[in-house]
Amino acid sequence: MGTYINIGNAGFQSALNSEYVDKSDLISIVNATLNTERRFTCVSRCRRFGKSMAAKMLNAYYDQSCDSRSLFANLKISSNPSFEAHLNKYPVIYLDMSDFVTRFHNQDIVGHINDELIEDIHLAYPDVSVNEGDDLMKYLIRLIGSINKQFIFIIDEWDAVCRELPAGSSLMDRYVNWLRRMFKGGQSMQVFAGVYMTGILPIKKYSTESALNNFTEYSMVNPGRMANLFGFTCNEVVNLCKQNGADYDELQKWYDGYKIGEESSMFNPNSVMQALWEGRCRSFWANTGAYDAVASYIQMNYKGLKDDIISMLGGGRCKVDPTGFQNDMSVIRTKDDVFTVLIHLGYLAYDSDLDECYVPNREVEGELVNAIKDTNWQKVIDSISESLSIIKAVLDGDEDAVARGVDVAHDENTSILSYNDENSLACVLSLAFYSARNNYVIHRELPTGKGFADLVLIPRKNVESPAIVLELKYNQDADTAIEQIKRKQYPAKVAEYTGDILLVGINYDKQQKTHTCHIERFIK
Repeated sequence: MGTYINIGNAGFQSALNSEYVDKSDLISIVNATLNTERRFTCVSRCRRFGKSMAAKMLNAYYDQSCDSRSLFANLKISSNPSFEAHLNKYPVIYLDMSDFVTRFHNQDIVGHINDELIEDIHLAYPDVSVNEGDDLMKYLIRLIGSINKQFIFIIDEWDAVCRELPAGSSLMDRYVNWLRRMFKGGQSMQVFAGVYMTGILPIKKYSTESALNNFTEYSMVNPGRMANLFGFTCNEVVNLCKQNGADYDELQKWYDGYKIGEESSMFNPNSVMQALWEGRCRSFWANTGAYDAVASYIQMNYKGLKDDIISMLGGGRCKVDPTGFQNDMSVIRTKDDVFTVLIHLGYLAYDSDLDECYVPNREVEGELVNAIKDTNWQKVIDSISESLSIIKAVLDGDEDAVARGVDVAHDENTSILSYNDENSLACVLSLAFYSARNNYVIHRELPTGKGFADLVLIPRKNVESPAIVLELKYNQDADTAIEQIKRKQYPAKVAEYTGDILLVGINYDKQQKTHTCHIERFIK
């Protein structure tokens, strides 16, 4: 057993010894690419979404140095026609790039990779000598001529170099060129039956071209046929809750919300498992390692960025074009780049059908607010802090207090928001009712005419509070807002909800720059 070659199946065995959700369908997808033009695969997803687990599973399945049949006997892949064809049939090279970045951060990482892998592989195949001037690829080409077997190459955290080194670094360029030498040369298909890379970022672009355009890529933006493998599905979490006696609705509030390709509802797998182990839901996101980067991104001075972040914190969605991002965390040129990197990091979810991004759940929302606290957005933080008193005033029927609270949220953020603009009013509502998300599921619609879209707040499970239907008017009056709610039968949106409903009308006076509020209890 080597350090990098034929390392065995202990890593995956450890996972199976814990509570394990079967994601072995990944193997059948990779099997279908072996010895084809599609043999080069790169899967990128955010931290804590099972990247390393998948890499260890693939290694255990392909590694010829061990017998992994019993590990997969009860998993989905065992019934796939390709299962027997490739089980433990290949010499496998397994490389964790984060290890090299940690040890050789500012040194010649590529040189160390070449030296250490050649040394380890030579120990496994001592009959094939290492010649002076050999790089890894040259040695492997000569080696397969002797052993008459192709390799599987698995790289975990392939992008660790790209994430840690500054843009334009000669070390990063040398690393990308090393990848090209290994996987894009004329003899790469001769050496490798398959290559699987996983990391946070898709493969770096130079201009609009991927550095390794022969790879089939799957990402948080474009997961393709692997969408259901990127996180935990609703059914998987339901089963975990049954096995552990856990509250599904609470896990959903904290960790659900990612729309990944055709999968409309995906959970953060690591956070779910951590919560089940601890027996309670809380944020497990703080230690993902990207916090400092997020704080720096969200205070970049791109037009509309702050408004959009505020809107998303309030349950809104924002348009995003992810196609221009260079897949390099050091090269951020536009608001779209900021949103796209936050999608890859998992701080925003992405709806590819609508090209929109949004905050997926309570866990991520809390970490975004923490990141904002380290920026110069102090007035935003103050408004978020005050939002708890505003929702309390609504529930108490204190119309004046609600109006004053929205006044303050609007007034304190004039440096960010443009007065008298309907989009700014949306941001005001997002701030003013931020704390409502603790106890409510918020449904928000789009602005129409001179009345801003209603918010419908449905109490979460076990929350004994009335539902709230809110309408914001512009240069009219709060009573008109209430009448519009009734005229358009907005309470029908909460027809399945059997508890009390509050109707809240808020009007913004452009001349006076003040808000008025009217609250009614809806009689069914």
